[in-house]
Amino acid sequence: MTLPTTPFRVAALYRFARLDAFEELRQPLAAFCCGRGIKGTLLLAHEGINGTVAGNEADIAALIDHLESMEGLAGLEVKYSSATEMPFHRMKVRLKREIVTMGIDDIDPANSAGTYVAAADWNALISKPDTIVIDTRNAYEVSIGTFKGAVDPATASFREFPAWVEAHRAELEGKKVAMFCTGGIRCEKATAYVKSLGIEDVFHLKGGILRYLEDVPAGQSLWQGECFVFDERVSVSHGLIEGDAELCRACRHPLTGDDLRSPKYTAGVSCPHCFDARTDEDRRRYAERQRQVELAQAQGRGPHIGS
Repeated sequence: MTLPTTPFRVAALYRFARLDAFEELRQPLAAFCCGRGIKGTLLLAHEGINGTVAGNEADIAALIDHLESMEGLAGLEVKYSSATEMPFHRMKVRLKREIVTMGIDDIDPANSAGTYVAAADWNALISKPDTIVIDTRNAYEVSIGTFKGAVDPATASFREFPAWVEAHRAELEGKKVAMFCTGGIRCEKATAYVKSLGIEDVFHLKGGILRYLEDVPAGQSLWQGECFVFDERVSVSHGLIEGDAELCRACRHPLTGDDLRSPKYTAGVSCPHCFDARTDEDRRRYAERQRQVELAQAQGRGPHIGS
């Protein structure tokens, strides 16, 4: 599809691949990105690469070509979207034990993941009565949007997902299990884990929700709400246009229109998801931080460190 013309192109990318010398890639990649004004985060581990970055179209294209030329990284899964403002504050290349943290050893998504399902075929699969559809994202992400009929494991982190699967294993056996996530990486690793338990009829949405929202017209969509993204856009909707969700700067929970209208919402201070868990002293500190953020913006000093 043709993306709207905006100053910044955003690339969400990953590839499960064996990178024996991944530590040696950190400095050259950081230099490559910083030298071109690209910002965002790239994670490197033995199991591959994961990240989201933004820059102008030519520089992002150069980065993808550079990564594709590196041993083991050809065939990157990349989803493109756009942003009217730079959605990241800096560039980070980090070394990790896992590029998406599950905390289970000996899971090899590169060789044992479930069956890819293209966005165009996803509706047919999840509409079958013998298919269990599982959202592998965390509860705060699910709160602003998910697929119709999807199961929400209500996890606070991906580390909790294996325990949820073990607790519901009997319900999954003998069924088609279809999993999805934002960009495809978590659900790809989740399918490898579920298959390691002996459950074979396992599928995952290729390219994740982002690919689905890009490829499937809104009139044919089974997606409900918006998709949370890990940058200053907060969410995207069909066509990968920037969504309406905002972020609570006190607890980092995405907020819907109803949340923003709640009496428990004060910009930068509290929202319905954190109001009862914070003290008055907490709110006074957050209010002062918000005042500093607004002052920095008014003076044209760019993002305040607490924003």
